[in-house]
Amino acid sequence: MKVLVIGGGAREHALCRSLSLDPDVTALHCAPGNAGIAEVAELHPVDQLDGEAVARLAADLQAGLVVVGPEAPLVAGVADAVRAVGIPCFGPSEQAAQLEGSKAFAKDVMAGAGVPTARSYVCTTAEEIDEALDAFGAPYVVKDDGLAAGKGVVVTDDLAEARAHALACGRVVIEEFLDGPEVSLFAITDGVTVLPLTPAQDFKRALDGDEGPNTGGMGAYSPLPWADPKLVDEVMATVLQPTVDELRRRGTPFQGLLYAGLAITSRGVRVIEFNARFGDPETQVVLARLRTPLASVLLNAANGTLDSEPPLNWHEDAAVTVVVASHNYPGTPRTGDPIEGLDEVAAQDAPHAYVLHAGTKRDGDAIVSAGGRVLSVTATGSDLTQARERAYEAVGRIRLDGSQHRTDIARKAAGE
Repeated sequence: MKVLVIGGGAREHALCRSLSLDPDVTALHCAPGNAGIAEVAELHPVDQLDGEAVARLAADLQAGLVVVGPEAPLVAGVADAVRAVGIPCFGPSEQAAQLEGSKAFAKDVMAGAGVPTARSYVCTTAEEIDEALDAFGAPYVVKDDGLAAGKGVVVTDDLAEARAHALACGRVVIEEFLDGPEVSLFAITDGVTVLPLTPAQDFKRALDGDEGPNTGGMGAYSPLPWADPKLVDEVMATVLQPTVDELRRRGTPFQGLLYAGLAITSRGVRVIEFNARFGDPETQVVLARLRTPLASVLLNAANGTLDSEPPLNWHEDAAVTVVVASHNYPGTPRTGDPIEGLDEVAAQDAPHAYVLHAGTKRDGDAIVSAGGRVLSVTATGSDLTQARERAYEAVGRIRLDGSQHRTDIARKAAGE
């Protein structure tokens, strides 16, 4: 099978790494990719938001499967364009991707499906915003209705900050605060059958101790030793299957990766948000633990034959990923800084630890930073303690001027 992956971040590097290890994959392509992905896939320049250009590239490559990684191409209808030329595509349609593209649409779907979530108001005027903030009180949870690269959410006790963010968003969802730890659970679906993956937890705040501004994610780990063993079954029954069934009932079946961001509250599991694609950085740890070859699972989801797929097989090992971010992230990042130490990690830490590239590019013989989140250093171990040790040992070999990373990823879960 020839596979084309669309995207150029650490999530796509994780997908390409897993696909490159799959004996069924005879050729692997990625567009536009990055400096790290170039080591496992052939790169092609493409505007990933241009569905016709992506479909044309897939046809030229005679791809047997296209995997769309990021949310923006999905919301732009790229998967529809690929399917229109007769090539199987893993990723939801433009309509179904509104589950991530619009928080208001997601709330409406959850209401129809009876999925437990936070009470909320959709606001478009200053008066509505003030009423909603007053109704829920602090901590205030304010979400941009549209895509915001993981940075459209503000959770704050400061009323002025909450109001300013809401006014800047245009259409905004204001909702009650959900207490309790957060969990990410992915599921692969063909629109009927739902196949859950293993849970993970990510870290959204920039600084240790969950301080600092919200980011796209600074690290993740899996499994969750503190979680109820029945959590996946409960979320399947109350969240994932009802959502997939509701979308099919509405005539917008969801084929691809359904990501449920969950809060384990004192009143039970509640959905914080849905995403329409693999999450970043959780994908890095989930795929590190997946033993089942990936390509056939994604192809069966794209072809509507997921019911023929046996249960997924998982490694017992734990996995931890630590994001190395550029200077000033999540503000406007500094780019163009040389990255050193990658060869040392490959020589001294493989196969237990490896580096997945996010915002990187090649500049002559050097690899330089090209985004906010630059690298995802991922490691596996017999437990979270060993996986953490290996991940941070590898992080210590990397030299990137002005870079930042959290030092406490999975520390609490590991019992340290």
